[in-house]
Amino acid sequence: MFERFTKDAREVVRGAVEHGEREGARSVGAEHLLLALLDREASRASFALAALGLAERKASVREALGEARRRAGLSRAESEALAGLGIDVTEIVSRVEEVHGAGAMSGDRSGKARWSGRRPFSRGAKGVLEGALRTAVGRRDAHIGDEHILLALTVRPGVPAEVLADHGVTYQSLRRVLYGEEAAQAG
Repeated sequence: MFERFTKDAREVVRGAVEHGEREGARSVGAEHLLLALLDREASRASFALAALGLAERKASVREALGEARRRAGLSRAESEALAGLGIDVTEIVSRVEEVHGAGAMSGDRSGKARWSGRRPFSRGAKGVLEGALRTAVGRRDAHIGDEHILLALTVRPGVPAEVLADHGVTYQSLRRVLYGEEAAQAG
């Protein structure tokens, strides 16, 4: 599949790996793909994000991803579902951080032995890349671009889609900007 990726899409994947390495993560996640997309300039995805007003709000997106990482990667929807069962995620995070320090639930391994070797892609990241392939095939595009990765991030449930939607970037808004079309439903 990687041979079908454009140069920009390959750079996103490489950038995601770098983000995972800097973070000390054991695997490359969907949030790392989003962080790598935010780093891009002069690509289809970066132009779409700029058109949707995200260019000047990248710091806010990074902050929201950091907060989710602090909650052990739980989305707001997952935290609310747990709250419905009487589990206060904020209280759990506070107690864990009291004992183990700030960011203890994030999986941040800074200050500890660094993870060495090749990092695998998480199930979520693999799902995003497969979704990018499906999007490209569905559009009959010959190659998978960074815009396909971005579109796939908006439809895969989880923190990246939630953060993007909170910042006005949805599957429908991206389709409108990228292709000038309305999208009744994802996929």
